[in-house]
Amino acid sequence: MILDQFSLDGKVALVTGAGRGLGQGYALALAEAGADVVLLDRTGCPETADRIQGLGRRVHQVVCDLSTATPEQLTGVVAEVVDTFGGLDVLVNNAGIIRRQPALEFSQENWDDVIQINLTAVVFLSQAAARVMARAGHGKIVNIASMLSFQGGINVLSYAAAKSAIAGVTRSLATEWAPLGINVNAIAPGYFATDNTAPLRADADRDAAILGRIPAGRWGTAADLQGTVVYLSSAASDYMHGSIVAVDGGWLSR
Repeated sequence: MILDQFSLDGKVALVTGAGRGLGQGYALALAEAGADVVLLDRTGCPETADRIQGLGRRVHQVVCDLSTATPEQLTGVVAEVVDTFGGLDVLVNNAGIIRRQPALEFSQENWDDVIQINLTAVVFLSQAAARVMARAGHGKIVNIASMLSFQGGINVLSYAAAKSAIAGVTRSLATEWAPLGINVNAIAPGYFATDNTAPLRADADRDAAILGRIPAGRWGTAADLQGTVVYLSSAASDYMHGSIVAVDGGWLSR
């Protein structure tokens, strides 16, 4: 039956930045689809963990600060996942930050911080996960891109650079790792009601301008992404490699 292909029963998923917002939504969706979930965050994810346990799934928390994590430490994270649950089938690279500053004044700190978390950590955590997945002969890596993977941004130079690079990294890794049985794809959320977009929603003019361009007429919510992450994590997407899936209320179509 077709719905069986969306099942994640018996799978183990690792979600970064799972403490709240979209990351929490991804983690809950994977658990609802049957996966046991490892939650990575720099301060822990007790609320998300409680909700996953309430679904009857196993859950494990890893405290890791991606702003300082080395490739060796990220390899250790994956080893902890394997030691805890016996394997790793799905990685969702959700964790990310944003720094807002005009490009003429953009600081190296605001550049380095965003590139480290949004790009460098993604690459080396994916590498560590793929080594495990390659030995198993299968795996799913879901990166989180953005509308700024396709467009420029205002006052978010490092974020736009990182998210544009995520699209390229996704395609590059997909090309290399497809023969190993590993699918690498990305979700590109549009404008979602999150902590990162709080300043935009608080600015009446920007809020109106953004909503005026979204055909769906509203900001997205975590629930709007849950079906997509389950699809890209499941057998239903086995022939998808290097795709950037926009979930944007129609933003790019306008």
